[in-house]
Amino acid sequence: MEFLKALSVFIGTIIGAGIFGLPYCSLKAGFPVVFIWFIFLSFAVAILYLSYAKVIRGTKGPKRLPGYAEMYLGKKWKYISLAVIATGISGSLLAYLIIGGEFLFKLFSPFLGGSVFLYSLFFLTAGSLLVFRGIKSIAGTEVVLLLFLLLVLAVFFGNAFNDINGSYFLNYERGSFFFPYGIILFSLWGASVIPELNEIVKSSKKLNVIIISGIILSALIYFLFIAIVFGISGEATSKDAISGLSNPLLSTLGYILGIITCFTSFLTLSLVLKKTLCNDFKIPDNLAWAISCLIPLVLLFFGFGKFIEVISFTGAVALGFESVILMLIYKRYVKNKFSPLFYFLTLVFVSGAVFEIIYLLK
Repeated sequence: MEFLKALSVFIGTIIGAGIFGLPYCSLKAGFPVVFIWFIFLSFAVAILYLSYAKVIRGTKGPKRLPGYAEMYLGKKWKYISLAVIATGISGSLLAYLIIGGEFLFKLFSPFLGGSVFLYSLFFLTAGSLLVFRGIKSIAGTEVVLLLFLLLVLAVFFGNAFNDINGSYFLNYERGSFFFPYGIILFSLWGASVIPELNEIVKSSKKLNVIIISGIILSALIYFLFIAIVFGISGEATSKDAISGLSNPLLSTLGYILGIITCFTSFLTLSLVLKKTLCNDFKIPDNLAWAISCLIPLVLLFFGFGKFIEVISFTGAVALGFESVILMLIYKRYVKNKFSPLFYFLTLVFVSGAVFEIIYLLK
């Protein structure tokens, strides 16, 4: 049961708001480009996560990324890593809040009325209450929600299969090769929850199997979702994936799927940020909980509400730099015995962040 709980938490963290940006990536860059990026980045994050897990298992004490950064890189890196991880998690939570609130609004407003912001507030309140209870309640919730997610996805695919147009997958939009990078990296991200997985399972071998299995299963679910949405919508594919579907049944199932995926990820990442503040910076539990859950609401209130831009920036910049910090920690952990592959991946993550910043400044 521990294995299933840990796998559910990991997949539930990975599969979040990012899934709804992937069909739009296929529209902008072409499915072949998305496929290439998925293969490469899945391989890259698997290496990164396995390396991080090795550091966690080999280091005493219940630390999070800032604690490991201080131990292996120096005190100033503790604060650098906090800024990076807080930006990454806050951007992720903001994305979940944006898309989760929009899907709740589209699903329930015809019957209950209300605004998108009101539904986002309800989404935040429900998630915050579960986060307040801690990892045990979330682990159990993740198992149920993941099983329900797979059921909804199966029904979704069963009702859409005959409407998929295979010709859409052969198109390639020249000049948009790098567009999917940040969004796909965002959709595969789950490094921040690995210390939580280490608390659930007691075996290094099990933890490694969970990491590899979680990435593979998440990627398969992503490809299935792209096949359904992009295969049906084609040129009409919307930025949130679901509103571009013309079939009312599929739209309803899509909204339900979106609420589930965003909610599970919101739960886990909120708890990760809370525990980081508590364990590595000795912030009181209730204050850390309030900070973790209210940051995305503040960002949304100040107008950061464009879904694709949020996940692209968070993936390419915040998570890209977090990847570099993780590799620097691992380099020190293995006493600088660093393979050329890690230098290459560092170059990729840094370049991706720089290109995204240049793109936003245009």
